[in-house]
Amino acid sequence: MTDTVYVLNGPNLNLLGLREPEIYGSDTLDDIAAMLEDRARELGLAIDMRQTNHEGMLVDWLHEAQAEGARAVLLNPAAYTHTSIALLDAVRAIRTPVIEVHLSDPATREPFRHQSYVGMAAARTVKGLGARSYLVALDAVAQL
Repeated sequence: MTDTVYVLNGPNLNLLGLREPEIYGSDTLDDIAAMLEDRARELGLAIDMRQTNHEGMLVDWLHEAQAEGARAVLLNPAAYTHTSIALLDAVRAIRTPVIEVHLSDPATREPFRHQSYVGMAAARTVKGLGARSYLVALDAVAQL
């Protein structure tokens, strides 16, 4: 196992800071990456931060995380949270711990967002803390 933590981000998260800041905050994905890099250094970890708008790419990256011996995965599947049985199966298929991360709290939003397929297999879920959700999840990885 390495000290690398994959941070995988799903669709539309490339628009953070611009897209619905009243829900997702004003931090960009680059801002979040910088915060994670700083915290990771303090914890003796390394970050591999990625974003895609394509479901299959997230599946491939989950498989890669295990093949590369990643310490854990922080996964913000965005809208795929509520729709992707493929991501559920991928999280179940790997031994690498996966922590589901959300900026907002889906349980307080529209009813269709209340179901999390990823959450059915994730080791833990951190939600509703804005950009801090990622930092809380990274701190949890350091305890593994």
